[in-house]
Amino acid sequence: MTHELEGLKAVVTGSASGIGLATTNMLVGFGATVFGLDISRGGVPIDMEWFPCDVTSGLDIDRAFRAIEAITPSLDIVVNCAGIGAIGSIETATEEEWARVYDTNVVGTARVSSRAMPLLRKSTNAAIVNICSIAATVGLPDRAVYSASKGAVLALTRAMAADGIRDNIRVNCVNPGTANTPWVDRLLQQAEDPEAERLALNARQPMGRLVSAEEVAAAVCFLASPQQSSTTGASLAVDGGMDGLRTRART
Repeated sequence: MTHELEGLKAVVTGSASGIGLATTNMLVGFGATVFGLDISRGGVPIDMEWFPCDVTSGLDIDRAFRAIEAITPSLDIVVNCAGIGAIGSIETATEEEWARVYDTNVVGTARVSSRAMPLLRKSTNAAIVNICSIAATVGLPDRAVYSASKGAVLALTRAMAADGIRDNIRVNCVNPGTANTPWVDRLLQQAEDPEAERLALNARQPMGRLVSAEEVAAAVCFLASPQQSSTTGASLAVDGGMDGLRTRART
């Protein structure tokens, strides 16, 4: 895949940690130029372009893209990794949680993609990859707000793909299972027994372990590759078999 991505220019939101950081590092390793967007720099390499950006702020996004436009007239890849979660049912969810999670996960994805469109139209290999979730296709307990937002991301991906056809801009998404990331660690700390909850999450996935950020990043790079020029409107599950398999419990 090194040759396929060599010289391409990419924007990755949520680039400071977890799946976003793994994707950033993998794209760079494959020879792409990556512009990282996140609220804080986090683990983004010092020698890589990074711009502070909150995807809930149109002003932040425009400021970041104006800085990118001063460096390059075009983009080839946009990866929307920025996202937040919430624990609870519809009875425990607050109005603030509904607004905050949707504004980040759904509208944030749309804001960044919309601002990138003029740059993507100048590419011969324009690809947007959204990070969706197993929560979009499988009912999970105590994840009402998050699941609803990721269901919206899945529908948004397909709508964006339909609109992007006319400009030869492909749009796909990756649906990770529960991933071993700092974000999941923070959610686990909200549980009454974090270690028991982690064991339960491992057992919930047929492969018996959490998905790694690097496994998700590899799927992102696959969908962003010019060799996938006929792949658009697709969702790629990287979930240890959670969506499609019904296996016996491990003993």
